[in-house]
Amino acid sequence: MTSRDLVALLRPWQWSKNGILFAGLVFSRHLLQPAYFLRALEAFALFCLASSAIYALNDVMDVERDRLHPAKRGRPVASGRVPRGAALGLSVLLAAVAVGVGATLGRSFLITLLVFLALNTAYSAALKHVVILDVMMIALSFVARAIAGVMALRPLDAGIELSPWLLVCTLFLALFLGLGKRRAELSLLEEAAGGHRATLDEYSAHFLDQLMAIVTSATIIAYAIYTIAPGTVSKYHSPGLVYTIPFVAFGVFRYLYLIQMREGGGNPSRTLFRDLPILLTTLGWLVTAVLVVYAVR
Repeated sequence: MTSRDLVALLRPWQWSKNGILFAGLVFSRHLLQPAYFLRALEAFALFCLASSAIYALNDVMDVERDRLHPAKRGRPVASGRVPRGAALGLSVLLAAVAVGVGATLGRSFLITLLVFLALNTAYSAALKHVVILDVMMIALSFVARAIAGVMALRPLDAGIELSPWLLVCTLFLALFLGLGKRRAELSLLEEAAGGHRATLDEYSAHFLDQLMAIVTSATIIAYAIYTIAPGTVSKYHSPGLVYTIPFVAFGVFRYLYLIQMREGGGNPSRTLFRDLPILLTTLGWLVTAVLVVYAVR
């Protein structure tokens, strides 16, 4: 077992998913205040530890199925480079550290972190084998991240609100990514899909495409309504967030293109950094949103 194997087990490239924790920091207009930024950064780090704990646990529980997957069979546990016991012990240690330190960020944050761990443990243990619910669990874990980002800041500013728009947009976007992951797995594995993940036998490309069409529309519409909602315009004293809609629409359409036309998109985190159009679109959205939210008036 090498340090490279441990890094592969912890999957740090997947930590980008925890970036949603910074949404509360950005849209509460505390991004430029060091105390708030450091607290959000600590929350992000703790969720990275918790995420890696879940990845290690998942590799232990899925070892036999991963050996049937053309890419996942090279993972440290599936390949035998990391013993199951070592991976499980590391998982428990990381989760314990995350929970222990997370208690210092407040009760609400700790509860949200525990819910995140519980959701993902239930997913790894059983719910990933329940059709449709498997994707819902992935989406709810993203929602938990978004909530945690707000809860981490509440002890510094009790007036920070948990926007229902944040939860709705996060849910639909996460459903889109989750369905896209299933669609990519189905295309990659074809006849052997059910052997790797039983629920894939319950899906078809046509059914997944229908579901993705629904959540694609819901994602863009929900975000568009948020940008022009009276409460949003009043909060930022500007309707400027409407100019971020094209970035969201293009990003969703580009990812859909990669899934259906290029048979990619199975790993959203890697796609974010490897697909230049999506990376530039994400940066464009972020810069535009920050300029609107923090513009001097």
